[in-house]
Amino acid sequence: MRPKKSKKAPCVAVMGTGSDVGKSLVVTALCRIFLQQGWVAAPFKAQNMSNNSGVTPDGLEIGRAQIVQAEAAGMAPHVDMNPILLKPSGDARSQTVVLGRAEKERSARDFYREKDRLFNVAKQALDRLRRSCDVVVMEGAGSCAEMNLMAHDIVNLPMAEYADAPVILVADIHRGGVFAQIMGTLACLDPKHREMIKGFVINRFRGDARLFDSGVEWIEARSGKKVFGVWPWHDDIVIEPEDSTVIERPEISHAKVPGSPAIGVLRLPRISNFNDFTPLSHGPDLNLFFLERAIDLDFLSALILPGSKNTRGDMQWIQSTGWADKIRDYAAKGGHILGICGGYQMLGESIRDPLGLDGAPGQTPGLGLLPIVTELKSPKITTLSTFSWDGIPGSGYEIHMGRTIRKKGAPLIRILSRGATRAPAPDAPLEPDAPLKPDQTDHMDRHQDGCVAPSGKIMGTYIHGLFDNPEIMKKWLASIGLHHVNVPEKGGLEMRNGQYDRLAKHFQRHVNINEIMTWVQSEMGR
Repeated sequence: MRPKKSKKAPCVAVMGTGSDVGKSLVVTALCRIFLQQGWVAAPFKAQNMSNNSGVTPDGLEIGRAQIVQAEAAGMAPHVDMNPILLKPSGDARSQTVVLGRAEKERSARDFYREKDRLFNVAKQALDRLRRSCDVVVMEGAGSCAEMNLMAHDIVNLPMAEYADAPVILVADIHRGGVFAQIMGTLACLDPKHREMIKGFVINRFRGDARLFDSGVEWIEARSGKKVFGVWPWHDDIVIEPEDSTVIERPEISHAKVPGSPAIGVLRLPRISNFNDFTPLSHGPDLNLFFLERAIDLDFLSALILPGSKNTRGDMQWIQSTGWADKIRDYAAKGGHILGICGGYQMLGESIRDPLGLDGAPGQTPGLGLLPIVTELKSPKITTLSTFSWDGIPGSGYEIHMGRTIRKKGAPLIRILSRGATRAPAPDAPLEPDAPLKPDQTDHMDRHQDGCVAPSGKIMGTYIHGLFDNPEIMKKWLASIGLHHVNVPEKGGLEMRNGQYDRLAKHFQRHVNINEIMTWVQSEMGR
């Protein structure tokens, strides 16, 4: 972050006609374009609701989308970019993360009672960003015209009004009804908020955009506002998605070549950090499937149990849906299984929650495929980490409430460092169901992580971002018998930077960026 300025930077706000219409992508593109202009830009989302989160360099938690946008802006991610993060743990409850630190779980009603406090937290965070940047690109959430939520809204038009930010409204033509999306949104807003919307970006157009010229004319004539551009579909640009709506669609299967090796990821009800597996979808000769319905797994080269925001609840779902039998049968046949974070905990013997941090207090049996026990404890561990797997270095991050010990077996990796963090390293001892033998005490070494079954085919770790490291991905693929699968040469931020540049170029080709730049420059000159 730059030193504070006396003058606040201007803001541009990106709102949507609904969820998953492309707001995050527009913000990401603008952040990269402003960086290319030599401006210091920062993303900002007052309140995010997602189980896809990440860790800042100072060990605090924010939404993954704001980390992506900060990368596109060439900035280190900071909690002021996403001061309020809601992580759903059930149909009516969410863990509230405020300025990077987890608070208690709240119902929607409880959250509304906290609205004034949280709105002030968000406004103060925005003010700090505006004093350290040249421009702030704000993002809304869902639809900016949800009338039943308007009185409690702290992320859409009320925040843009506080910042005096012109608003770009994004609509998704692919889902149909784009005219109703745009005109219906305007019709729902009061005149003050309607005036804040300066124009539209129409996203996910397929085909010849010239065929939509008459549609642009119709929208501009009836709304009195500009269509800044019609943004074509772009399958060849890979930007990490914000939330799990993207894996609710069949095309996420990434089945590229029939007969190619397949990796399955269990689509848990409360799946988190599914972006861990984006690198696996990059290779041309590897298929990636998100699996929800219990099926035989013999066609897979490996199964991955991902992170979860409600580990015990998702473990119970695995038991009730028949997945437990399918997974154990796959393991008994010699199948390869990897658990990450919550998935690692589920592979163990039990998950204990004496304080009710993950629902009602109690204990949930695991799959029993790794000799580990887990207890959920506060505070949450949030840290950037570096590690070594059999001498191959890598980097990633940890976000978890659990403290896990091995009753026997070997660790998967050795931790080299845990970055600056305000939560302790996961070395607090646990008492397993059976007392540890003297020669087992080293299994609680805080410089080790994960567990490998004696067969070497079942393993787990708390490290997110494993596959961002090409050599680590190559080693894991080799461990499941896929030595021949090509791995992208570039990984992590190096790979993502190339995608941000491509996204910015694609955006500039189809959207009138000059008008947006004019807004910013005029405000800078005031």
